[in-house]
Amino acid sequence: MRRLLAVLFVLVALPANAVTVERVVSPGGIEAWLVQDHSNPIIAMDVAFKGGASVEGKPGLAHMVAGLLDEGAGPLDSQAFQGKLEDLAIELSFETGKDNFRGSLKTLTDNRDTAFDLFRLALTQPRFDKEPVERVRNQILTALARELQSPDAVAARTWFKLVFAGHPYAVPVRGEPETVKAITVNDLRAYAKTWLARESLVVGVVGDITPEALKPLLDKTFGALPAQHPPITVPETAPKAPGRLEIVTRDNPQSVAVFGEAGLKRADPDWYAAYVMNYVLGGGGFSSWLTEEVREKRGLAYSVYSYLAPFDHAGIISGGVATQNARTEESLKLIKEQWARMRNEGPTEKQLEDAKTYLTGSFPLQLDSTDSIAGLLVAMQLDKLGIDYLDKRNGYIQSVNMDQVKKVAGRLLDPDRLTFVVVGKPVGLTATQ
Repeated sequence: MRRLLAVLFVLVALPANAVTVERVVSPGGIEAWLVQDHSNPIIAMDVAFKGGASVEGKPGLAHMVAGLLDEGAGPLDSQAFQGKLEDLAIELSFETGKDNFRGSLKTLTDNRDTAFDLFRLALTQPRFDKEPVERVRNQILTALARELQSPDAVAARTWFKLVFAGHPYAVPVRGEPETVKAITVNDLRAYAKTWLARESLVVGVVGDITPEALKPLLDKTFGALPAQHPPITVPETAPKAPGRLEIVTRDNPQSVAVFGEAGLKRADPDWYAAYVMNYVLGGGGFSSWLTEEVREKRGLAYSVYSYLAPFDHAGIISGGVATQNARTEESLKLIKEQWARMRNEGPTEKQLEDAKTYLTGSFPLQLDSTDSIAGLLVAMQLDKLGIDYLDKRNGYIQSVNMDQVKKVAGRLLDPDRLTFVVVGKPVGLTATQ
């Protein structure tokens, strides 16, 4: 059954221009965005609640809640709950990020009512029994122990702690070993009852279901959630420590570096110009400047990249590279040079057009399954992109011109403000004070 479900998920792929998004509102006022597709008996749902790890109080609390919601709910203990999921090939999971708490559901149409009811129980009646709580806690602690030995993870954790010091974004979503050990069942219950509320709920549904069938399911699934949650008081922020170089000494044959500076939030009018600009700079894989200069011409690294990360209360443009200790200084120098080159010169006309061609042509690949479309519907609502975004998105990319790219490059990119965290024993580099 699970193999059949996996095959069907791969088969449900819709071209962007064939996707019609409908706004569905239940009798109880719960809204969902729906894409109907009756070609296969599959339904996928993605949901999100505002807040995520930034409102949790104890580092790692939201992450632990996410790992436990499907470990027993209502009358079903962990074994019974997981057994129902397994028997009916229902996929149900939760995760958290810095700004949002997310859940997803995938089911065959025949099992729709049971699947939605299990999702309801997980959200509204989680058990947090002792055995699964301690088991999941130990799983998180084991994962953290591995993470704290990973140069990539240490570099990213250190970078966020440095540039967002004193802000919730500085806190790792998984928490720290000592904070995870301190989380109590009462903490878990309080987070679920407080932050999983209808006030900030967004829902995306894709597949073999009509608006008429979805409406009562929305009320049955989410109607018992609290109507509101406390105000989200996370302050606006921007990266600190501009131009800083931090070194975490590790006895490794190569160094891993994370770098970045202030970027854009998703609603910024320069977003699409920055998106295209970053593709040329470091987001375009083998066609990007960073890869060409650092990897292809000099063989300094297997991978080097940059990306835009828009959070609710800050934006960053960041990236990473891994290279031999003896050549780390050269790699970082080249990254800063490409940063300055984009700011001062901008791309060529051909590079700009090639970037736009790729970014528009590859967009349908993001619509390759019911669950990926459901996730995109939720992202569209969280970012307030409008229900017609799928129709307009490529037009936004195509309208980007050279003047806009040069303007946003001049606004964002400053090699002297790049903050670097290097994990390893880089030769020739000294941390700034």
